[in-house]
Amino acid sequence: GESLPVEKNVGDKVVGATINKTGSFEFEVTHVGSETVLAQIIRVVEEAQGSKAPIQGFADRISAWFVPAVIALAILTFVVWYFFLGASLTFALMAFTAVIVIACPCALGLATPTSLMVGTGKGAEHGILIKGGEPLEAACHIDAVIFDKTGTLTKGKPEVTDVLSFNSLDEEEVVAIAASLEKLSEHPLAEAIYNYAQEGSIALEEVTNFKAIPGHGVEGIINQTQYYIGNRKLITSDLGLSIDKVNRKLMKLEEQGKTAMILATKEAIVGAIAVADTVKETSLNAVNQLKKLGIDVYMITGDNERTARAIAAQVGITNVLAEVLPEDKANEVKKLQDAGKKVAMVGDGINDAPALAQANVGIAMGSGTDVAMEAGGIIIMKDNLNDVVTAFQLARETMSKIKQNMFFALFYNVIGIPIAARVFMSFGLVLKPELAGLAMAMSSISVVGNSLLLRFFRPGKRNYLSIIAPLIMVIVFTIGFIQFAKFSSSMENQEMKKVTVSAVAANKINNLITTGESKINFAESNPKLFLSINTLDSDIKIKEGKNTLANNEVIIGYNEAMMMIEEKLISKPGDKLKNFFGLPEVTIVGILEPTGTMLDNYHLVNVNTFERLNTMASVKTALAEKDLKLFYVLNNNTPAQFKNQIPTDLSEIVLGNKKFLPIYIGSAEAKMMMKEKLFSKIGDTIENLFGNNVMVAGILPETNTSLDVMHFVNNQFKIKK
Repeated sequence: GESLPVEKNVGDKVVGATINKTGSFEFEVTHVGSETVLAQIIRVVEEAQGSKAPIQGFADRISAWFVPAVIALAILTFVVWYFFLGASLTFALMAFTAVIVIACPCALGLATPTSLMVGTGKGAEHGILIKGGEPLEAACHIDAVIFDKTGTLTKGKPEVTDVLSFNSLDEEEVVAIAASLEKLSEHPLAEAIYNYAQEGSIALEEVTNFKAIPGHGVEGIINQTQYYIGNRKLITSDLGLSIDKVNRKLMKLEEQGKTAMILATKEAIVGAIAVADTVKETSLNAVNQLKKLGIDVYMITGDNERTARAIAAQVGITNVLAEVLPEDKANEVKKLQDAGKKVAMVGDGINDAPALAQANVGIAMGSGTDVAMEAGGIIIMKDNLNDVVTAFQLARETMSKIKQNMFFALFYNVIGIPIAARVFMSFGLVLKPELAGLAMAMSSISVVGNSLLLRFFRPGKRNYLSIIAPLIMVIVFTIGFIQFAKFSSSMENQEMKKVTVSAVAANKINNLITTGESKINFAESNPKLFLSINTLDSDIKIKEGKNTLANNEVIIGYNEAMMMIEEKLISKPGDKLKNFFGLPEVTIVGILEPTGTMLDNYHLVNVNTFERLNTMASVKTALAEKDLKLFYVLNNNTPAQFKNQIPTDLSEIVLGNKKFLPIYIGSAEAKMMMKEKLFSKIGDTIENLFGNNVMVAGILPETNTSLDVMHFVNNQFKIKK
């Protein structure tokens, strides 16, 4: 992992799998198998990788109680409606089923995997391989990044940066002589000088008597002159030359993190070539972008402090961890973690693997070793450090989407479960099971749609659509959900109105109405029918509440109850109404099951309560072949809707020697009678209508109320059975 070869002498330790550049040597094996440095590195990697927490811990914790909680809520819904509020078995089961259906954890189950799928796919498009949700979640929380220097911040390949001439030789001649000598060397610095000459098309000289001086440099004869190129030790110790005159220039190069190779003859120093592991073009920008994300940036290296800080300064890093041995890199990561930092390690070498594994997230450069890529949770395939920034940006946006999806999944259930349980039935919000299933599917679609917004991610640019769209989705879904529930409620009411009871039950209902006494009054022009009863037949079912009546208690027909609930006059049995048609207060004690008969529009009270009601008119009732007929008795009490149609003079009409009572017929009843050919037009007469001769004096306009099925007669009309 070092940028330059390290000199080793007798007695020094060497690591297996490292490369010996020059010469040969004998070595003694001290550790084998699991005790080797490479085996220890792999073991550290495996241990660190096995200690991570799963990304879906939060979702798992929710799921642990979600399903049993939903089942418990559904059972509670059934128990409350059926046993405490007196609802019918059908009603309670519908509410129970709707809760089970609406609370299906599909949206919760899709919240994380859909975002991960899109996020990791988007990363792959940009050459960033993310190994699942764990490193993605960790990257979202990173507040410190450690870059390995060699091969990560730098190119990992020494290059010539400066050429100095100290006598009559020009710079090209210095390069030509140095490259001619280094051509025969295997040292990385020698290769850098030789490649520099080749790139500059500089002609090389023939070298004789070439000799490598281990740890110091090389020598050789060119054009009968003995030349030397190497480090300070070669010049001062081997040649005995003074470097005082050029030392300032050499020091300046070394302060910049460069290695100065000095060219000399036996008599004098003639030049110098500076070689350095240069930083990548993207390093400076990547570091600056990470700082803008609020992330502290560190550089770690085995180089000495001065060289390390020189390199770090070029890329804008002030936090430098220098002279760190390969086996200690993981410890440096742990020190930052112990200080409360969430650390990412970026590296490419085998010696980086333990640190990559120790870090909260390891980021391996794709040009690095297989061990490093195995240890890294994120792999940067294009060797571009800007992609490290992109990885953090993508991780943050993906995790944001996961959290949004979690919120959506819970938000839908928080809204949907109470509506499905019919808690807000008084506000006209009811969800039938089949529509609850559709609403649940819509919630899942919205979660998937929110995840797909990650496809608009662009490195370095804000995804405004991804920010705004979730807010719009919450508003639209909330409004849509409420409207959906209202539609479901309306749909249920319409279905209930179409409900018909058996012929036997219908006959009993009609008998109940005809044997009791009926009256009518109006609330804001809406007719309200009242029926005096003593007992309620067992065939007439109660939907909610009880079926017995005490003083000042009311049982309401289904249609009338739904209207009162929609207008928020009541919400459930047990509610009280003040100033109820002359009574200070009454209690709604029951709601009837829908029957498809006129009973659905009635208020049922006992005799005592009935006699104390303020009513506008009496309503006479009769049966015609099991069909109920209602007769509104006019006596200066014409409904406001018909003031212009019904005159005050309702005297008998004489035709020949017969007398006829005038009758006005509601629109729906008139259509039925004309269909049955009881009359065809206004002015027609009907004899023996329940013992009365009548003349059709008018057909009344439609009101969409119970008035449409009534006959309007004067008080001379007597029903004969």
